[in-house]
Amino acid sequence: MKLHYLEIVAADADAVCAAYEAAHGVSFGAADPLLGGARTAPLPGGGSVGVRGPLRDTEQPVVRPYWLVDDIHAALAAAAAKGAFVAHPPLEIPGKGSFAIHIQGGVDHGLWQL
Repeated sequence: MKLHYLEIVAADADAVCAAYEAAHGVSFGAADPLLGGARTAPLPGGGSVGVRGPLRDTEQPVVRPYWLVDDIHAALAAAAAKGAFVAHPPLEIPGKGSFAIHIQGGVDHGLWQL
């Protein structure tokens, strides 16, 4: 398993970015509209962490890992066969790949295919 993207949704995304920058010596970029306005910083070994505010009033804070997969449709089907709820079907983000979200055991999980 390889982590490709770690998404953090927080009520105060700028405060989270500032704390991570101070504690970990990273720099977050400008908000990326293709990632819901997330500000991103690179992760060691590839991938990135993105911090954004909620996209709707009902969205709760969450930390959601997106695992890199070779076949997002097969990986999502395998998770669903084990009882996962498909919260978001595969969706392509131009120039970034495709993502999907499933919920298993009350925890959000993401998949990412380049």
